[in-house]
Amino acid sequence: MENKKGINLFFAMIAFVLGLTLFRHFDTDTMRFKDPVMDILYFIVLIISIYFIIKDYREKPKN
Repeated sequence: MENKKGINLFFAMIAFVLGLTLFRHFDTDTMRFKDPVMDILYFIVLIISIYFIIKDYREKPKN
């Protein structure tokens, strides 16, 4: 039988919440974020969580 890996829901929820937060903090009139320092931290954690989602989803080559 083949074991299929699904998406890691923990990191998917983190990525969804952070993406939504970044979307809400972005002001389209001034093209700036409300709190740039925290939004940079949110963006870094968003990228890391997306990396872990992709890393866990990919199948590793069998030897």
